[in-house]
Amino acid sequence: MTVRNDSDIVEAYEFEVVGACAPWTTVEPARLSLYPGTSEQVAVVLRPPRSPEVRAGEVPLGVRVLPAERPDSAVVTETTVIIEPFARQRARLIPKRRRAWRSARYRVEVHNDGNTPTVVTAALPEADDHLKTTVSTAPTTVDPGARAELELRVRVAKLLWFGKPAVWPVRLDVVALAADDRHEHELAGELVQLPILSKWLLSLLGALLALLLAWLLLVRPAVLSAAREAADGRAQEIAQAAAEPPAPVAQEPGGAPEQQPAGEQGQGQGQGQGRGTTGGTRQSSGTIEVRTNAGQRATGTYVVPAGKVFHITDIVLANHQGDEGVLTIAFGERTITVIALETFRNQDYHWVTPIDIPQNGTVTATVDCARPGTPASGPQAPNCAQLLNVSGELSDLAG
Repeated sequence: MTVRNDSDIVEAYEFEVVGACAPWTTVEPARLSLYPGTSEQVAVVLRPPRSPEVRAGEVPLGVRVLPAERPDSAVVTETTVIIEPFARQRARLIPKRRRAWRSARYRVEVHNDGNTPTVVTAALPEADDHLKTTVSTAPTTVDPGARAELELRVRVAKLLWFGKPAVWPVRLDVVALAADDRHEHELAGELVQLPILSKWLLSLLGALLALLLAWLLLVRPAVLSAAREAADGRAQEIAQAAAEPPAPVAQEPGGAPEQQPAGEQGQGQGQGQGRGTTGGTRQSSGTIEVRTNAGQRATGTYVVPAGKVFHITDIVLANHQGDEGVLTIAFGERTITVIALETFRNQDYHWVTPIDIPQNGTVTATVDCARPGTPASGPQAPNCAQLLNVSGELSDLAG
């Protein structure tokens, strides 16, 4: 580029490259001083990188000349640069090796590292009776810096039932056409065909068959024989019991058998189990269920019926969800226990000496829910849920 100083003073000039060529274009020298009426040439050096980022074709180039003394008289000279195309591709088979019983899928990746679009076509090998290869053979255009993927499927004609794995070679040719340049890439891989019945599976089947034969020939006859002997012995005991005469029954002088009145019999049973109370005594239990949301408190109550006394001997706690928090159990005004929910799933308490709760007395379970748990068969529960079962004897009050 020729630079001429048409001013009447000595001027120094600097140069600035503008346009798409600026990253890889320089001016040498970078600064030039000229006397009035003189001119001199500078070199504009273009070094385009061999990269897909610089596309092939025409690219505008501009050089701005900046006077140091009179910057308002700057000028720009323009031209056009023609970038020549170059072709460079990479192709690979992913993965190189597959293990399958009969068929497998591969990916063919083609990268266009050139600066012009590339048309990619897959060429299948010659037909093979033992191995069938399928791939998309339609031409695919790949832009510079981009990549294309082709799906390759390989299928073996017959299954392999026994023996060692068979190795089948997988081959494919990828043809890339760019800027009147043709490039062929040969790709190679392997398909390892596995037998349906492997050695360990055959060993397992043999062991199961041996166990079945041992059961049929050894264990089952012994079990049946022991069952027959037990049944015969039981039949003999029943026959002997039936043959023995009935035991004599004690009678009153009038000849009638001695019997205890029904009313007296019930009263005696109640005294044996009532622990000092009058009336009947029976086994009883109550269940308290408490549900509450996280960060809240809830209380469940069991009330002893009027005219009764509840002798508690057992408590069973259930935290089946695995909730977190605190459970407080109280009998009336007396706190029995305070337990952290996360320390148990099922818990029980037993007393040799019963704890008596009078009529209208309460058994309360208070739950402070910190976080609902997750049951074994589902997602996290929406709230805490505890079950408390109290059991013992329920008797009448003394008159």
